[in-house]
Amino acid sequence: MLSFSLLFLVLFILSSVKIILKFSTADADFTLMSKKLKREEFEGKVVWITGASRGIGEILAKQFASLGAKLILSARNEAELERVKSQLSGKHVPNDVKILPLDLASGEDSLREAVEKAEAFFPGFGVDYMIHNAAYERPKSAALDVSEESLKATINVNVFGTISLTRLLAPYMLKRGKGHFVVMSSAAGKTPAPGQAVYCASKFALNGYFHCLRSELFQKGIKVTVVCPGPIETSKSAEAGSSGQEKSSEKRVSAERCAELTIIAASHGLKESWISYQPVLGVMYLVQYMPTIGFWLMDKIGEKRVEVAAQKGNTYSLGLLFNKPKST
Repeated sequence: MLSFSLLFLVLFILSSVKIILKFSTADADFTLMSKKLKREEFEGKVVWITGASRGIGEILAKQFASLGAKLILSARNEAELERVKSQLSGKHVPNDVKILPLDLASGEDSLREAVEKAEAFFPGFGVDYMIHNAAYERPKSAALDVSEESLKATINVNVFGTISLTRLLAPYMLKRGKGHFVVMSSAAGKTPAPGQAVYCASKFALNGYFHCLRSELFQKGIKVTVVCPGPIETSKSAEAGSSGQEKSSEKRVSAERCAELTIIAASHGLKESWISYQPVLGVMYLVQYMPTIGFWLMDKIGEKRVEVAAQKGNTYSLGLLFNKPKST
């Protein structure tokens, strides 16, 4: 009996160590990490991507292209969209990629016209996947220092524009009895993000709206996947670091990996997925499952994080718990 108990204890300890090690090096939540890409979900499907002219949106376009999807690429900058289109490779002929310039803050009439064009681009096909990737984010600042102009600009694009586009497109999907919204939210839509109050508010709003939408329309064939990335290494952040504008040792998930994980999540119809390295991933788990501790942690670092952000320092460091910000 004693030997059996000892064996059980050893196995328990080894399993616990394995889980801790896996969690410490994870770049996504455990459910997402356990999934493999289902390529067949996108072959010949129409995928509409907003914010497709750069960053994660551009990389999503390239990865979807390699999976044989028909693409509609939207952003405000038409020249950049043409650049992205010219770089796409895979099974595509030119008619498989359409350019649709779009400003999410342009109002409902303009968005309705865009939806009508998107639905008519591929005769016999409608939009199967709507990838809500476009977002507006201003430099970090204290919650009380946000200007009315910045507040309106962020909410108009991130919330009103995204929701309005969804409201206008959803009836077409409902008529066909199928459709999938993939929402690029943020870790800031799951946890407090001191220094990014308005951006954080916009992402919380998206999470709430789209989880409700899925619950209302799921039985009618509409799927929703909310993706919450933490710090992501884009060309913009890499250029800032290399030029000395932001001295940071924070570890970021590459934009390529973020796009890959997003597509995996969509291929399985996951309802919500988190993409980040530590410590952000751990904070998300704490706030989700142990909110008292998670919010205490954010309260402890909040003021320091705003100061560090103003100095363009590492806003995702565990050092915020122990050290006062240093001038750079």
